[in-house]
Amino acid sequence: QVQLVESGGGLVQAGGSLRLSCAASGRTFSTLDMGWFRQAPGKEREFVAQIRGSASSTYYADSMKGRFTISRDNGKNTLYLQMNSLKPEDTAVYYCAVLRYYTTTYSPPVNYWGQGTQVTVSS
Repeated sequence: QVQLVESGGGLVQAGGSLRLSCAASGRTFSTLDMGWFRQAPGKEREFVAQIRGSASSTYYADSMKGRFTISRDNGKNTLYLQMNSLKPEDTAVYYCAVLRYYTTTYSPPVNYWGQGTQVTVSS
């Protein structure tokens, strides 16, 4: 019943920025805890960031903190990930997700995944 559509990925030079978006439908968006994950070729999917439905709390993986910012616009049913100072190791498919619940861990349980959007950072 929940559909997630990511957009905003692309090719960027090291040091550049991208802003990813995730449009959600199927439920009242403001009630959904949300997260971003990424998966590089040949690697496990890893946690990036999460945010409460009300946006009252956020939690980041240490490697992302200070460079990435998760936010949301509940009026637009959209989740965002602002990525600055991008590095080649940030190259991955980025997925948004509806979480079962928000946690202060690197493995929040996921109910639904988006299709992913490719981010490629050139050196």
